[in-house]
Amino acid sequence: MVKLRLKRCGRKQRAVYRIVAIDVRSRREGRDLRKVGFYDTINNQTYLNVPAILYFLEKGAQPTGTVHDISKKAGVFTELSLNQTKFN
Repeated sequence: MVKLRLKRCGRKQRAVYRIVAIDVRSRREGRDLRKVGFYDTINNQTYLNVPAILYFLEKGAQPTGTVHDISKKAGVFTELSLNQTKFN
């Protein structure tokens, strides 16, 4: 199973997170399948590769709680529902 979750980067006291698609059995700093976004907690900046996130969500990937909240603020799930209604 694949999850969309945060991967910690940066230096001490200056955490920056990558949003990655990763196998559930891998650890936090383990090898990811693909980098799909970036989240800076201090500056509150977010970059999301929306087509890549939609691809993994359509394939059955589950986002963690934090990634779900970040994606929801960016409107990824509204695009997912629009894509699903187009094809049905």
